[in-house]
Amino acid sequence: MENFRKVRTSEEEMPLPFPDLPPDVVEMKVKEGSKIRNLMNFAMAQMELKGRRQIVFSGCGRAVTKTITCVEIMKRKLGGLHQVTKVRYKTVLEVWENQDPLPDSPAQNLTVHKNVPSICILLSRDPLDPNQTGYQPPEYRHEAGEDTSGSSTKGLKRLLPPPCEELLPKKLQVQVSDSPRGSGTTAGQLDH
Repeated sequence: MENFRKVRTSEEEMPLPFPDLPPDVVEMKVKEGSKIRNLMNFAMAQMELKGRRQIVFSGCGRAVTKTITCVEIMKRKLGGLHQVTKVRYKTVLEVWENQDPLPDSPAQNLTVHKNVPSICILLSRDPLDPNQTGYQPPEYRHEAGEDTSGSSTKGLKRLLPPPCEELLPKKLQVQVSDSPRGSGTTAGQLDH
């Protein structure tokens, strides 16, 4: 394969896996090189300014994690969105061209069929069927002053255990005195 280079990649077109979608639903096709800021600006404009009720995010291969990130950002910004997630495989065709063809022979191309993971996520302001596979109900935001009964960890910091001295480098090890006069730390101990 060292004499071949990839000249073209194409994805198999597949219909969206959600029945009863309106024909004008916005599908955000997330690619590996897509900028999250650009995707989110367009998607938020569709949902907030144009008043869309549903939006679909889809991505395959290395774009799956970026697709999920976009969905989580949108859910956090808008709140109250119902979600249905569908995972499947998509066929990607790669065409490779031979860089060093034999003299007096036609150019050799290879076509590689790859099955890559793909994800489609439907976000909806309207309720969806909670019995369908992949459904997630909305997470409703708590208003200021509401009792959250400790269910939210937002704003809380996890306490870390004190560091073990043997794991610290010599420069950071500090000797603490038990005397009531002070910390017992000397400048010379910090320089070694």
